[in-house]
Amino acid sequence: MDLNWLQDFVCLARTLNFTRAAEERNITQPAFSRRIKALENWIGVPLIKRSTYPVQLSEAGQQFLPVARNAIAEITDIRQTIRAQERGVTAFQRFAVLHTISVNYLSRRIGQMERDIPNLRVRVYSDNLRACCQMLSDGACDFLLCYSHQDVLPIFDGAQFARRDVGTEKIFPVAQAEAAHRYGWSLDTATVAPMPYLGYDPSSFLGTVVDQTIGRREPPLALCYMDALTEAIKRRTLSGSGVSWLPESVVADEIADGRIARVGGESWEATLTLTLFCSPDRLDKTGRDVWETL
Repeated sequence: MDLNWLQDFVCLARTLNFTRAAEERNITQPAFSRRIKALENWIGVPLIKRSTYPVQLSEAGQQFLPVARNAIAEITDIRQTIRAQERGVTAFQRFAVLHTISVNYLSRRIGQMERDIPNLRVRVYSDNLRACCQMLSDGACDFLLCYSHQDVLPIFDGAQFARRDVGTEKIFPVAQAEAAHRYGWSLDTATVAPMPYLGYDPSSFLGTVVDQTIGRREPPLALCYMDALTEAIKRRTLSGSGVSWLPESVVADEIADGRIARVGGESWEATLTLTLFCSPDRLDKTGRDVWETL
């Protein structure tokens, strides 16, 4: 038995697609398929119905899925506990979090919690939403902190976990103030010339939110730069390179001191919900304190 087999199977059970699951597990599809087959050989019966599209779990697969999830979680938990006991210290509270939230919210919030929770030790894994969700599903982290939005479907089964919405913020179109004034950049002006657009990778969460916000409207935006990282887009925005959508927490200081200006009204903004997930029954006492504090 290989723990990777169980993690592969849980991922496939969620995606129901060998190609997508292999991408999420960061291996080739042939290698992924071989590992799923090895798990089936170990159990002795097929776990996947491959004759349907999308693929489905067999009856045995449905029966085995909760066992696989629990095994992953328990093995991961006991490993962390044993390592912490060996060092004679409290275990790390492990957060999987989007890069933007890590920089603009969590680092400050951890500083506040350290004053209230004795011996708090935190390990943060900053990554994209898909990778963070996979870490929570695999039991590789204790908490997932991410954005959610009413028009964007979740990419994992959140019903498995406890959820708390801990805040909201706006995301709206902005540009360097001087450039916006010089070139007349505004989404609310019908006659404005095409504006250079600094966009998110369309497969990213914020990219999907912005696309939904724009909808069927056709603003005069000429895509000239694309990135999955908010901080990279912010730097380009500050250099005067174009118009971008940025969360309010990311640009609050720059708007306050006049370096960045909004270039669109309320119809161009969206509300992001800051959402925390965890499995409460897997948390130690410190973890429960973190959950209640956040």
